[in-house]
Amino acid sequence: MKTDLLFDFSVDKANRTVVFKREFAADQSLVWDAFTKQEILDQWWAPKPWLSKTKHMNFEVGGRRFYAMVSPDGMEKWSVQRYTSITPITNFKMLNSFADKDENPELPGSQWDLSFREENENTTVTISIYNESQERFEKMLEMGFKEGFTMTTSNLETLLATLSKR
Repeated sequence: MKTDLLFDFSVDKANRTVVFKREFAADQSLVWDAFTKQEILDQWWAPKPWLSKTKHMNFEVGGRRFYAMVSPDGMEKWSVQRYTSITPITNFKMLNSFADKDENPELPGSQWDLSFREENENTTVTISIYNESQERFEKMLEMGFKEGFTMTTSNLETLLATLSKR
C-alpha cells in the first residue's frame, strides 16, 4: 500500500460544510464501483469493528440506499441515501439522513457531492458534505465523523488493494 497518498479533511463551520479528500492507488472505475455497488460498499462502509448492512439499494437518479451500520453487539444505526444526480464515473450527489429501522428519515439531513478524478494511476475522491442545520452539523462532528470516516476509507484502501490484484 502506498503511504504518500493525499488525505485532507477540512471543516467550514460558518457554512456547515465538511470537505473530505482522499487519494486511492486504484483506477477510477474500480473506486467508482466501490462507492456505487452494494456488494462492494458493504465490505467497507463502516468503521471497524462495525459492519455495513444494506437492506436495499437502487443506484439511479431518484433511487436510494437504505442501510445500517451494525455494532459488534448487534446495535443498528440506520441511514437512507437518496441519489439526486449521477454523472457516471465522475460524480454523484445524494441526500443523506439518519433513519429508523422502518426507513423514516430523521430530518434535516445533509447533501453529499462526491467527485472522482484519476491521475497518474491514482484516483482522488472529493466529498463535500453540506448540513442543512447547524445542530445536525455539530452532531455529526461530535459523533466523531472525521475519525469514523477516516477509518472507513482506510477499509476501502485495503479492499481496493485486494480487488486491484484480481
